Amino acid sequence: MAVHAQLMMVMALDKCIGCHTCSVTCKQTWTNRDGAEYMWWNNVETRPGTGYPRRWEDQERWQGGWTLDRGGRLALRAGGRVKKLVTIFGNLDMPVIDDYYEPWTYDYEHLVTAPAQAAPPTVTPRSQLTGRPIDLRWGPNWDDDLAGGLQPDDPALGELEAEMVRRYEQVFMFYLPRICNHCLNPSCVASCPSGALYKRAEDGVVLVDQDKCRGWRFCVSGCPYKKVYFNHLTGKAEKCVFCYPVTEDGRPTVCSQTCVGRIRAIGVVLYDLDAVTEAAQTARPEDLVEAMRGLLLDPHDPQVAAAAERDGVPHEWLAAARRSPAYALAKDLRVALPLHPEYRTLPMVWYVPPLSPALDALTAAGYDADDPDEVFPTLDDLRIPRRYVANVLSAGDLAPVDESMRRLLAMRVMMRRRRIGQAGGRAGAEGGLSHADADRLFRLLALAPYDERYVVPRSRREQAGVRDPGRGAPPPEAGT
Repeated sequence: MAVHAQLMMVMALDKCIGCHTCSVTCKQTWTNRDGAEYMWWNNVETRPGTGYPRRWEDQERWQGGWTLDRGGRLALRAGGRVKKLVTIFGNLDMPVIDDYYEPWTYDYEHLVTAPAQAAPPTVTPRSQLTGRPIDLRWGPNWDDDLAGGLQPDDPALGELEAEMVRRYEQVFMFYLPRICNHCLNPSCVASCPSGALYKRAEDGVVLVDQDKCRGWRFCVSGCPYKKVYFNHLTGKAEKCVFCYPVTEDGRPTVCSQTCVGRIRAIGVVLYDLDAVTEAAQTARPEDLVEAMRGLLLDPHDPQVAAAAERDGVPHEWLAAARRSPAYALAKDLRVALPLHPEYRTLPMVWYVPPLSPALDALTAAGYDADDPDEVFPTLDDLRIPRRYVANVLSAGDLAPVDESMRRLLAMRVMMRRRRIGQAGGRAGAEGGLSHADADRLFRLLALAPYDERYVVPRSRREQAGVRDPGRGAPPPEAGT
């Protein structure tokens, strides 16, 4: 066992209101410069929807992430070293600017310099890449709040697409904020020919060494979430850095700090580095969620604590792991799920699935909305189909989604009963949730103050070289 620490984020999708504040603050902090106009390290998508870049989930087209070869071993979907050597000057598995959008501005100076005329002057959109006038056809969040429209272009819909078009009056939607997942098994790192991408040993953040980057852009095509971008002016790859200058000081990321809905929680998790490959090589995609949960080690276990101390995990980080809201939601309470685990990158940004308005679904389905115990039969009647949620968060397996939704509904019912003075009920048994767990879940999702939502210990940068001697560590002294 080799115990490492990782910063992990969990987002509660029911609480996201789609305001895009996280996107704007992230862009103002990290990508407000030339060459990064089209980059949205943090973006909020309407699901169903095309996403950003368009149809990023279509790995048959983009060839991102990992797959298993005939021997059951991990292999990059985009191919190994030979294919990269052959296509190094012509990578066809990469989105072009039109798949993102061509960034534009407006000719505002014309409003001031235009000569006197009968009609007021207007501004013309101009490309920020070429400076020439452009005809706007696509942009970020172009399909915001449209829930796919009448012609859905969402690979996650699968067999639901025809039904969605046929029964448009029952359309559904929710918001999905996305950042780099800082995966345990990042395919972007494995795809880089120059070794510019790397995963920091002290906190698990995936970064780009700008000095080593040669602009081959295989990291862009290798990332199945399309969260690595290419700066056309510097010729370098850029990506979300999990705000490491801030988290090293013990504070949460900018997107978390500014989130209006308080949907994000950040904490430390411990994982067994020796078991990462085995988990990623899990044969059935449907078993990947449990394989990932199995990677997360119990920080309260004395053997895990001893191994963590032995492997150089600072005591402050071990203490933070015991208070981690991310570990609680993903492992203890089992309500958070990873985004597209079938990509086998083992992402470390997880999501609490969205629930439809439960009482409205009750009444529409013919149940007694005044009896809170009647909530559970409506799992099949929720407006957001469980099948769609499973396609996004559990590789199509309904079991983890059902478990999560039952626990969330059980928590709601138990809290409602307590508020109106009713005792008993079968909600806890139906959802597999004890009263203590319901209280803990309710606190984490609804009441947790700042220091419980963000348990981010200060970094011990002086120990980074000890744990990662290949990157900037001082050479060993003579005789050691």
